[in-house]
Amino acid sequence: MGTITRICFARHGETDWNAERRMQGHIDIPLNSHGQAQAQLLAQSLQRAGHAFDHLYSSDLQRAADTAKQVSHALELNITIDPIFRERHVGVLQGLRLDDAPHAVPEVWQAHLAREIQHDLGGGESIQQFHERAQRALAILVAAHAGQTILVVSHGGTLDMMYRIATKQALDQARVAIVPNTSLNWIAYDGQTWSVERWADTDHLSTLALDNVDL
Repeated sequence: MGTITRICFARHGETDWNAERRMQGHIDIPLNSHGQAQAQLLAQSLQRAGHAFDHLYSSDLQRAADTAKQVSHALELNITIDPIFRERHVGVLQGLRLDDAPHAVPEVWQAHLAREIQHDLGGGESIQQFHERAQRALAILVAAHAGQTILVVSHGGTLDMMYRIATKQALDQARVAIVPNTSLNWIAYDGQTWSVERWADTDHLSTLALDNVDL
């Protein structure tokens, strides 16, 4: 067995669009007051736990970057901002509420539900493309930080894809991972294979976080 590289993926705090069950994708929505409080709790929890992270990365979307800033201050780590950790671009579904999408764009919505891996959802990113981006992100982290422990602030859909890679879950299967806001999700690479060490840890939150991975 080779050197172990550990990556802790934290989902960003809650936004108003999360609460409205509205799909964000690449649309740049800020944290709401609840999300800001969640980010503070996350930062305080990581500080108390004494995790020795070697580096902090974040998606460039502000809901992730603002969550990462709280962690950065608490842990005294600089943030590397990289769009490779963005949420999936969900095409014409972006901006639509889950209740409205089936009526607004029924064919695209059906392709989304069916997890058609080559469908770009009307100008977005196909599941296959999203999977390839997630694999590139992991390869970059392993190449730069072999044997280290890294923290990445990202998004629900991105974390679901990381879970699929680590567990070898098929891309067209329905999701099984839950990804609450500001949850901590640990995966590890031993030089050959990925594994999930701990998933959907929300012990630091005083109230239940929304689990809405598609948003």
